[in-house]
Amino acid sequence: MRGTLLFSLTLLGAGSALAQRNLEIGISPVVTHYHGDLGNYDRAMQWNGLRPGMQVTFRDFLNNPKRYVTRSLTCEARISWFRVGYDERAPIAGKDVTDLKNYGRGLSFRNDLIGASGHVVLNAYREPFTPLFQQRFFMTFQVGLGVYHGRPKADLFRGDIAIENRYYSWSTGELGNAPEGTPNAQVVERDGQFETDLYSWMTEGGAGGPETGRTQRISPWHVGVPMGMGIRYMLTKQLSAGMEFSYIMFLDDMIDDVSDRYATYDEIDAVYPGDPVQQELARYISDPTGRGSNGTTNPIFTSPRGNPGLLDSISFLSFEISYKFKRRPGRRSYVSI
Repeated sequence: MRGTLLFSLTLLGAGSALAQRNLEIGISPVVTHYHGDLGNYDRAMQWNGLRPGMQVTFRDFLNNPKRYVTRSLTCEARISWFRVGYDERAPIAGKDVTDLKNYGRGLSFRNDLIGASGHVVLNAYREPFTPLFQQRFFMTFQVGLGVYHGRPKADLFRGDIAIENRYYSWSTGELGNAPEGTPNAQVVERDGQFETDLYSWMTEGGAGGPETGRTQRISPWHVGVPMGMGIRYMLTKQLSAGMEFSYIMFLDDMIDDVSDRYATYDEIDAVYPGDPVQQELARYISDPTGRGSNGTTNPIFTSPRGNPGLLDSISFLSFEISYKFKRRPGRRSYVSI
């Protein structure tokens, strides 16, 4: 009986919270840009790091007991999909492969981040007592908190994960099915299948000794702080168009599975004891070109893999079309501003 009463009160509270005048829903395609430990440009903008995304935004879902025409401070919620990725072996127009900063290291990843976030929004408009659809243009500024799920993957094999299916990096900038100079070796293209879950393999050291339980140590959940600014134009009372530039700073450095140093061969062997096949696969997945590390922590022979002091982040530009749906007259609720 008590459980039934609690359930009824929950439904009543939810119904009261939904008793509002409007609910605005916006849909926006996104162009994302990755900022992290991978890159071949000597500047912040990595032009070959652009990827697609999509967002759905919900606004005006809070009760409006005073019937404000608009409010300067409000809230919004978002569901997002961001494809984030980078390939250090991807060619750059006008540059020889030998001129690329991290070509020899040759790390790559793709991460499809799916998440939800809540934002506090400041609507910056000229006339506080004039409806926004009459003012047409206004700016928005927002900051919030979000949680995103994603596991970085890489295209490192032609088909199944097997050492005979690996790619070999040639000095010419091409990929081969055998080491460079091998008789009958052929140039191959990546098959576009991101089959290798990087979180499932031993790719880095620097965790206070040999890593064990790698899949438990790294979580696919990433907390981020989104912030941004935009401009919106009211086409009608219900329909608006907007453009926004935003930035998400994640509170971890593992969106790309690159953060610390290369795993040494001893560390890899300790994680896969007595299994030479897994050991060889892990060495290749950690260092796909074979030029990043010689299996030791000697800085003379090993290039830096990541910077643990630099958190991963993404920025994105979005273009939105939103529509305001009318709802029944609002009543007071516990969810109101």
